[in-house]
Amino acid sequence: MPGANTGPIEKVKATLRLGEQGAGSSAARGRPLRTACCTLYALDLSQSGAPLKWTFDPAPEPASQGVACCDVVNRGAAYANGKVFFNTLDGDTVAVDAETGKQVWRTKLGDIRLGETITMAPLPAKDKVIVGNSGGEMGVRGWAAALDQATGRVVWKATNTGPDKDVLIGSEFKPFYAQYKGKDLGVSTWPADMWRQGGGSVWGWVSYDPDLNLVYYGVSNPGPWNSSLRPGDNLWTAGIFARDLDTGAARWFYQWSPHDVSDYDGVNENVLVDLMWKGQPRKALVHPDRNGYMYVLDRTNGEVLSAAPYAPITSTKGVDLASGRLIYNEDKRPEQGKTITDICPAAPGAKDWQPSSFSHKSGLLYVPHNNLCMDLTEVEVGYIAGTPYVGTDVKMKAGPGDGHRGEFMAWDIGHSRKIWSINERFPVWSGALATAGDVVFYGTMEGWFKAVDASTGKLLWRFKTSSGIIGQPTTWKGSDGKQYVAILSGVGGWSGAIVAGDLDKRDGTAALGFVNAMKDLPDVTTKGGTLYVFTLG
Repeated sequence: MPGANTGPIEKVKATLRLGEQGAGSSAARGRPLRTACCTLYALDLSQSGAPLKWTFDPAPEPASQGVACCDVVNRGAAYANGKVFFNTLDGDTVAVDAETGKQVWRTKLGDIRLGETITMAPLPAKDKVIVGNSGGEMGVRGWAAALDQATGRVVWKATNTGPDKDVLIGSEFKPFYAQYKGKDLGVSTWPADMWRQGGGSVWGWVSYDPDLNLVYYGVSNPGPWNSSLRPGDNLWTAGIFARDLDTGAARWFYQWSPHDVSDYDGVNENVLVDLMWKGQPRKALVHPDRNGYMYVLDRTNGEVLSAAPYAPITSTKGVDLASGRLIYNEDKRPEQGKTITDICPAAPGAKDWQPSSFSHKSGLLYVPHNNLCMDLTEVEVGYIAGTPYVGTDVKMKAGPGDGHRGEFMAWDIGHSRKIWSINERFPVWSGALATAGDVVFYGTMEGWFKAVDASTGKLLWRFKTSSGIIGQPTTWKGSDGKQYVAILSGVGGWSGAIVAGDLDKRDGTAALGFVNAMKDLPDVTTKGGTLYVFTLG
């Protein structure tokens, strides 16, 4: 990554409207583009104004929108070997020629009749592309798969529930903790046959270590949310797998939240760093989980080195490092028919999928996250394919403090402590970007794009975009030698569903309870879809 100049950000290089759907913002200037779900755009960054080079519309089945949990979203595309890879809501992975925009191959992986969608960004690794499904709230059976980059052929596919042969657990599986050693635990840790609709999808981020040839991915919540209906640890959900890239064989697993009772999932990003830990070099994996703990694992074997809270927590009392198990607070454990109040973090977690950023220069991890709690009542639910399989009534609300619902912080991994933090009115649902120039970028749900000092958190610059930001900042060096930074604004996702979906703020249970915490969001932002590109001065 090129070093950022710490001087002012000079100007808007280009603003392109991506289907604003009537946002009506005077800040959104530039070339309007047609509106379509999950359209892939190629912009020519070598020319002033970054003109549109080509578009590719995958035309997903419209029925997929009806089974997409929380909002119609796509978390990004990836480039490798002359191709751009991305996923469609109706369950396909597509490869497009990066130069021409023509489809190279398309592979069907999900079945929307079962509630399966694909919303994650694929990860190219060596000659493969790693993909996983969404739909835990529909009672799908989660899986991850590797496709051949050249042809789209499925090389391996591993489920996250069920017998060992399906989960690709064999002789190479050597987990660090005793509770993961045994035969067919993906069946025996569930009530009879519930693993078949057990959730455990893979809709977040994947990391790859080329030296170990291992891919790491988080596994989401078990289904249904009603935990009273599924006694047991519910393996292999709400945790992380390490798998051999070439074969898919599981090497180790760790469960962040055994018998997940709060929809904490486990899909957040896994940052791979090599560090000195208590005087010894370690190949580490850093994971800010939704349950509120900042985990540091040995990525060679899954041992937990540290698990420190980084946000207010009432749902649990810590992590037992000897056993690796999360210690639940029994006073906050849900019960069917009983409302449990002030569970912190709320279902979106202390942090959801919005990715953090590590700086090799400062040695700090920059983390966008939430400050939300919830009241939860478990209710009866039955499984019907392709329909919601949740079984809880939730109302979210601001967490402890002055009413702020979000925070952006710098975290010292080696000392397991927060260095500085910035309180934000709403959950910080955008990703973070740390540059070599000691500048860190992130966006807010009101639409502010901000640059702060990496060492102190001091605000250096901000720009008001036309809609709330849930996208990820990115930076590059242009052909003119200048450094650019870009952000896509356009409120939506689970947190922004009240605006994107025109939901009634009087229904606090809407968007699985998120509306109750976001009633004032429509007062400060509108629907959007605009790409902003800036130069660093």
